[in-house]
Amino acid sequence: MSRASRARRIATTAAYGGTGLGAVGLAGAAAFYGLIKGETELARRRIPEAQVDEGAYTTHLWAAEGVSIRRPPINVAMMGDSTAAGYGVARERDTPGVLLAIGISTVARRPVHLTNVAVVGAESSALPHQLGQLPRHLDLAIIMIGANDVTHRISAPDSVRFLGETVTELVSRGTAVVVGTCPDLGTIRPLAQPLRYFARRLSRNLAAAQTIATVAAGGRTVSLGDLLGPLFAADIAMFGADRFHPSERGYREAANAILPSTLDALGLRTRARSASTFTTQRPKPIARAAAQAVALPGAEVSATVSSTGRPWAQLRRRRPATAELDTIQTARATEAADGVSPPASGGPTAAAKNGAEPRKSVTRRTVSYPPTE
Repeated sequence: MSRASRARRIATTAAYGGTGLGAVGLAGAAAFYGLIKGETELARRRIPEAQVDEGAYTTHLWAAEGVSIRRPPINVAMMGDSTAAGYGVARERDTPGVLLAIGISTVARRPVHLTNVAVVGAESSALPHQLGQLPRHLDLAIIMIGANDVTHRISAPDSVRFLGETVTELVSRGTAVVVGTCPDLGTIRPLAQPLRYFARRLSRNLAAAQTIATVAAGGRTVSLGDLLGPLFAADIAMFGADRFHPSERGYREAANAILPSTLDALGLRTRARSASTFTTQRPKPIARAAAQAVALPGAEVSATVSSTGRPWAQLRRRRPATAELDTIQTARATEAADGVSPPASGGPTAAAKNGAEPRKSVTRRTVSYPPTE
């Protein structure tokens, strides 16, 4: 069965409420299952348990160098697991959410009000709760989820169903949605073979199914797995101290991959080209685009229609219409916290009205992109 067929099957099962096969069921023969189980227990001992912060809700106003914080902000939410939360970095401005907020602010020349409800260790089943913590008025929601669903052996159709329902609700509110799909877990060094191969297959299949569900719900996806896979496999510096979560450099790569799609979702001009030499931007079935995206670094999949009016997808790669953000010359980053609330739109008052009272005071931060030491 091709990856497109497997992804379509998972997404279809999720849409119609079936349970499908869990990760354990996919292992097959009893002897192979025993080997996988043993290697899984060994990997658990090698990888330190992440410290979960249940109160990780943060809301801040971020502005790029030279951007007035008095301009109307762009309201952005970050949802998902430890990758979205930026687990392991020493500074908040090195987390993916803040990197993206500063990148958006750099191009839009407006401040970004970022609300981050991502929780370390979260599975896709946590997305409805995270959604309930957000204000209803958002310009953009960024979701990074899936790794824990694979490592905790959650049924792929169940994982995809939670994601699809969350994207559907956000889109119904008028929020643009960008999903960074499940990363390639075959790059995790503490995993031995054949567990590493098994983890890679499961994570790629889940990523493809996430793409189908997200695009069908009105969002767009960016493939993280094969963008970060070769980089992480070749450079140990991409990993943090636990060799499981990304380092600051790793999070920077993830943010750079997602940023162009967030800009386009917000209506900011970007350039699009074919995702690879061997693919085109012409519309194609969503399942085929999803399967191809898994193997293409930073590929975006978004909804379109075929010549006959059928819901299809476009596979492409984006970049900002301005200079690449990595080459923007900026002064040394500055940071200031004055405790003054941002403009009312999407701020703490609006959040409180929607039952999402921030647990931290709103601060204003001004930094450059990329952040400097």
